[in-house]
Amino acid sequence: MIISASYKTDIPAFYGRWFRNRLRAGYCKMVNPFNAHQVFEVSLRPEDVDGIVFWTKNPGPFLDGLADVHERGIPFIVQYTINGYPRVLESRVVPADKSIEHFRRIADTYGRLVPVWRYDTIVFSSETPPDFHRRNFERLASALEGATDEVVVSFAQIYKKTQRNMNEAAKEHGFTWSDPPASEKLALVRELAAMARARGIQLKVCSQKAYVVEGVQEARCVDAQRIMEVAGRLVASKLKGNRKECGCFYSKDIGDYDTCPHGCVYCYAVTSTAVAARRFREHDPEGEFLYPRVGAPPPETPSEPDQVPLFGRVKR
Repeated sequence: MIISASYKTDIPAFYGRWFRNRLRAGYCKMVNPFNAHQVFEVSLRPEDVDGIVFWTKNPGPFLDGLADVHERGIPFIVQYTINGYPRVLESRVVPADKSIEHFRRIADTYGRLVPVWRYDTIVFSSETPPDFHRRNFERLASALEGATDEVVVSFAQIYKKTQRNMNEAAKEHGFTWSDPPASEKLALVRELAAMARARGIQLKVCSQKAYVVEGVQEARCVDAQRIMEVAGRLVASKLKGNRKECGCFYSKDIGDYDTCPHGCVYCYAVTSTAVAARRFREHDPEGEFLYPRVGAPPPETPSEPDQVPLFGRVKR
């Protein structure tokens, strides 16, 4: 079984101590997001885990945790988002230069197959127009050359909660935003793909097949093949995306929605930044659950079709 940790929240940045405690215990407990009364246990024993996919915008607090996972003989990859966006969009994400330093450290320690760069989600605004993305992506690709062979992108999907959060941030900080036509997005994808290719990096698109054009591939963010190459052994898994355009292999995600306090205004997985901050404060690093759930009100997660992830468009 592949463990996803987690496209619903940033476990390495905020819940690393909890994860390491659960790794030592050999299991964690989860609540069905659609049925708060259904609790299930997920094994984290090395003999049961084929690999782990970590999703993060800041693995710095968890670098020792990665070493712990490695020492246990569990292969892993790190889906590492580095956008380099202005603070009005990513208020509490570490600066890109620090992220690049951490990215290269992971690549140097565990190999360039382990970290996968995510330039995701692509947001169009007066702060981040197409020209910004061209310049910014080129700068980041240059800085990451030789440290990875893959970059994953997707364009923002404007769900009701996303629209509300973007509008509130735009009003507060004095910027505008838009959702341009597909033709503009296709043009940008082609340009970014060429920039990446020049740096030895393959651009892939996450769960948006309309933008998989020549020179661009479909992303498999939970990638059994990559884990197999990292591990040097067979990983038995099958393609099983729970949405029409999800290209991932089957995994068990151990995160929770509305728990990431990064404060990114475009985030799909956080309905309320206040709720996310409160749940982070209340979480118990020694607990079986990511945050206290038993006996609490039903989780404040959105219903379909808004049930979407923090890091791009993968869904389980």
